[in-house]
Amino acid sequence: MKKHSIKLTALVLALVLTAALALTGCGSKSDDSGDSATTIQIAVPNDTTNEARALLLLQDNGVIKLADGAGITATKNDIVENPYNVEIVETEAAQIPNILQDVDYAVINSNYAINAGLNPVADSLVIEGSSSAYANILAVKEGNETSPKILALIAALESQQVVDYINEKYDGSVVSTVENPTDGFDATVDYDALAGETISIAASPTPHAEILEIVKSILAEKNITLDIQVYNDYVVPNTVVEDGTVDANYFQHKPYLDDFNAENSTHIVSVAAIHVEPMGLYGGKQTTLDALSAK
Repeated sequence: MKKHSIKLTALVLALVLTAALALTGCGSKSDDSGDSATTIQIAVPNDTTNEARALLLLQDNGVIKLADGAGITATKNDIVENPYNVEIVETEAAQIPNILQDVDYAVINSNYAINAGLNPVADSLVIEGSSSAYANILAVKEGNETSPKILALIAALESQQVVDYINEKYDGSVVSTVENPTDGFDATVDYDALAGETISIAASPTPHAEILEIVKSILAEKNITLDIQVYNDYVVPNTVVEDGTVDANYFQHKPYLDDFNAENSTHIVSVAAIHVEPMGLYGGKQTTLDALSAK
């Protein structure tokens, strides 16, 4: 009886050990054979038109595919093919350079890239074409399009001096869209009547406020002061034009303005297209496009 008990105990222990080993083996096999894809994070602007623009750039370079018909209002919900397991991280445009090191890639507007010390031509892995559809514009409250102040501002901003400054300063990172530059002045404007006046304008820091310094010097020749008010976002420059706090703004492209007007019932219009800032894809944790070309 004693021998039988010992044999039974040994048999039970053997079965338990065999089961434990089998379970361990199954766990190891499952871990080894698991094929969980690595997620690639790409930060993009979270405002409607610039997110779409970023997604279209990714689509043009084979990273994703958007639904047919998805255009300038596309969001990440319109992605229908995602072969690289990309996670789109929607982020306020001005903040994207600050999180670049935390994501694999980021699509950044050139004004914010330049302001962060990046060179869009040299540092981007992929760069957008210079489409005039995204030309940055001078915008004013509807009804002020032909006021003497605005006509003087347009002429100065469309001057050959500004075209030359853009070409020399930014070397392709910012591209002038002015086809027929002026000498800086409008022959229909009574500059003597404007002498002593101040024109106020809201602008992004780079390159807009920098370009406006050239405009400021042109207007100063006629004793007109240009008050450049710098904002680092995409909302306030429009609200201060709408409420009449400032005369004009210079920071956005027309698709963004059209969407802003529709969403906010504002009445702001474009009066001149000045330059294009090609949007670029920059490396963060990834320094090459290898992670997006391995499949």
